[in-house]
Amino acid sequence: MKQFKVDKVLHYINGKFVEGVSGRQFQNINPFTNQSINEVAEGFKEDIDLAVAAARQAFDNGPWRTMSVGERMKYIIKIADLIEENAEEISYLESLDTGLPISQTKKQAARAAENFRFYAEMVKSRLVGEAYQVDQSFINYTIHKPVGVAGLITPWNAPFMLETWKVAPALATGNTCVLKPAEWSPLTANKLAQIIHEAGLPEGVFNVVHGFGETAGAALVAHPDVQLISFTGETKTGSEIMKNGADTLKRCSMELGGKSPAIVFADADLESALDAVVWGIFSFNGERCTANSRIFLQESIYDQFVDALKERVSRIVVGDPMDEATEVGPLIHRKHWENVKNYIEIARAEGAEIISGQIPESCRNGNYVAPTLLLNCTNDMRVAQEEIFGPVMVVIPFKTEEEALRMANDVKYGLAAYIWTSDMKRGHRLAHAVESGMVWVNSPNVRDLRIPFGGSKHSGIGREGGHYSFEFYTETQVIHVAVGNPHIPKFGKTRKAEAVTVSRL
Repeated sequence: MKQFKVDKVLHYINGKFVEGVSGRQFQNINPFTNQSINEVAEGFKEDIDLAVAAARQAFDNGPWRTMSVGERMKYIIKIADLIEENAEEISYLESLDTGLPISQTKKQAARAAENFRFYAEMVKSRLVGEAYQVDQSFINYTIHKPVGVAGLITPWNAPFMLETWKVAPALATGNTCVLKPAEWSPLTANKLAQIIHEAGLPEGVFNVVHGFGETAGAALVAHPDVQLISFTGETKTGSEIMKNGADTLKRCSMELGGKSPAIVFADADLESALDAVVWGIFSFNGERCTANSRIFLQESIYDQFVDALKERVSRIVVGDPMDEATEVGPLIHRKHWENVKNYIEIARAEGAEIISGQIPESCRNGNYVAPTLLLNCTNDMRVAQEEIFGPVMVVIPFKTEEEALRMANDVKYGLAAYIWTSDMKRGHRLAHAVESGMVWVNSPNVRDLRIPFGGSKHSGIGREGGHYSFEFYTETQVIHVAVGNPHIPKFGKTRKAEAVTVSRL
């Protein structure tokens, strides 16, 4: 495989790649070797202040907000073209940085380019207002205006695609933005900055500050000149962001954690269900917010399905993420690896039976967790209630539809759910009753850019995707126009003027 040079990562502020104000750097670690890949400029409040000032200036006084939609969309399409031209490098950097298998990161560049193309079309076709006529007196109509400076805080799982998922609608609708990527995956955020720089966007429209959530991220959230915060990540962090942004009345869009159930009934297409649930938890190294991490199996098929799961898990290819044959690579960081391993020990202490695949000797230096099944589980166990975010599947039996629904909903999260049954009345019934933002019936997690994406309960607030993103990234303004001779109350004119006596000294 072709390798690409990795230089030191700098901030991108006001159209320039710059060192941090403090001059400090941090090491970016390869999850396969646990050796340093490169150095990254570490951002603090001072760097965020510079980036926000640049974005504010570009929004208030630059051409981006006021240029024609057609002209702005030329830039958006140019970004998509450049992503496609750089797809091979993007997939390499993503695998190097995150440990995701190269066979999976190759698809991320195409999806990222699609994000920009999609919003170029959506802005032209769906960013429209409405008109309301009031007899012959008024016409009231709405327009959509960009809000201002968007603060975008992105995660380390599939970082490039998820960065573009936020950047594309933010820019296409005329906002400027400051991106704070996850500190564990800075390489493709830097590549995105290079691509946007090459596309020639006006200075300050797009900015990137690298650093840690407690410093750079917190400063972005608290900044009074940032109107929007879009965050994807862990629930606890999302809650803190909302608290810290409350004083400046920021709009917040939160896509948070998940503990998504897959319910498999005895009448389901079991082979398709097996394919889907294995892919749903073990692809992306299990680091997927919508992963079906809890599997509920109807008792009559439990043994049969578990045997098939064991056999399938034993054949999953664990290896070097740069190997095209690899299906599961290393977890993003040693700290996360320790967290996932700790959950497996918690499962052991709770009485679960642990079935794991094998890790090759060549992978011993990496952050590997073998694909793991947790059997003999009940829904009240910690491993069934808390997000593990790794290649770990909790398997639970059920007897009736009512029991399956009760257990599916008996969790604080509500991001996604999957239902497998040939009884479509039951499929619809359960889909309506399950507490989640998204439900797939007889299907894995298929992506449709037109749908709203987001969760309920502790899995998030708000929706992005399709025209739903416009509710977050634009301000709806109502304009009232008198077209006739409306009745205007003669306030203060009905009483006769009274003489006013002025006393003089």
